[in-house]
Amino acid sequence: MKSNSSGSPDKNKVFDALENKGVSRRDFIKFCSAMAATLALPASFIPKIAEAVVAQKPYLVWLEFSDCAGDTESTLRATNPTIGDIVLDVFSLEYHETIMAPSGKNAEKSLQDVVTNHKGKYFAIVEGAIPMADNGIYCCVGGRSALDIAREVCGNAAATIAVGSCSSWGGIASAKPNPTGAVGVEKAVPGIPLVNLPGCPMNVENLTATIVHYLTFGSLPVLDNRKRPLFAHGKRIHDNCERRGHFDAGQFVQQWGDEGHRQGWCLYEMGCKGPEAFFNCPSVKYNEGTSWPIQGGHGCIACAADNNWDTMTPIYKRLPKVPGFGVESTADKVGVGLAAATAAGLVLHGIGRAISPKKKEE
Repeated sequence: MKSNSSGSPDKNKVFDALENKGVSRRDFIKFCSAMAATLALPASFIPKIAEAVVAQKPYLVWLEFSDCAGDTESTLRATNPTIGDIVLDVFSLEYHETIMAPSGKNAEKSLQDVVTNHKGKYFAIVEGAIPMADNGIYCCVGGRSALDIAREVCGNAAATIAVGSCSSWGGIASAKPNPTGAVGVEKAVPGIPLVNLPGCPMNVENLTATIVHYLTFGSLPVLDNRKRPLFAHGKRIHDNCERRGHFDAGQFVQQWGDEGHRQGWCLYEMGCKGPEAFFNCPSVKYNEGTSWPIQGGHGCIACAADNNWDTMTPIYKRLPKVPGFGVESTADKVGVGLAAATAAGLVLHGIGRAISPKKKEE
C-alpha cells in the first residue's frame, strides 16, 4: 500500500479502491458505524475505527476442519459492504479452501507462505472441530492432520478466532459418543491468544467486529471465562428477546400454529433455550439484520452453548434442569403471580379506587 510523505498509508488510495469495487465512502463509514454499534462503542469511535481499518491490511488464513461449512456460508453472505469488497480491499485473505483460486500444492503453499513470512502478524480463523483420536487421522488436509496444521498455524498467529460452535467447543462433531475425539481449538492448541465465536453458524458481524477491534485498539476484545467476547456473548438471549414480555405475562405457545404462535407469544414451552443461551442474535440478527430464529417463529436451540447437543436436547422439550437455573419451576406460574402482584399493587397505590368512579360514570 502506498504511503504519503508522513509515512502513513494513503487513505485516498484505499477509498478509491473501495469505490472501484462499488463501495462508496458513505458505505464504508456505514460499515464502521455498524462495527461501533456491534462493539457497543459510542459514535465518537467511528473515525478511529475508519482510520484503523484504512491504515492496515492484515493477513488472514481460514482453516476448515470437521464442519458443515455453515460459518463460511454465513461469512459469504456479509453485506454493506460484501465480504468480497472487504476481503479484497481491507483484509488480505490468503487461504480459504472454499473461495481461493489455487488448489492442491499451490493452495498449501499459500498457507505456508503466510505462516513463514508473516509469523506472529496474521490472524488464523478456524472453522470446524479438530479430531484428536488416533493422532488426528480422522481429518486430514493435504496429507496432514487437522491437529498438526492447527498447532503450526494457530501457534504462530497473532491471534486465532474460532468461528462456530464446532471450532469453539467441538460442536455436533463432539456429541456423544464422539468416536473421533473431536474438540475445539482451545483443547487442541492450548495457551494461544484465542477468541471463541460460537454459534451454528456464527454471525459474520461478530467476526468482522472482533478483527476491527484488534486493528483499532491493538488488542482482542474483552472476553468472558470461555474466551467469548462480551459484546457478542455477554447477555442472555432471554433478556433481550422480543417475546420476553409474553414470558413475563405467562403467555406461551402450546402447539405449533396455535393462536399464541400466530400472535408471537413466548416459545419456552416449545423447547426454546433462550434462558440459558448467551448470544447477541436479538440485536445483530442475520440476513442483513432482518431476522433471527425466534423472530421467525422457532425457539432458540442454544447453538452457542457448550455441548448443547448433549445438554440442551431434546430440541422441542423444555429446558433440562441446568444447575443454578430454576426457570422451569416458575414458568407456568409467572403469569398468575404477576397478575396477583399487579392487582395488589393497584390496591396499594389507590389506583383501583381511582378507576372505579370512572366505571360508574360510564
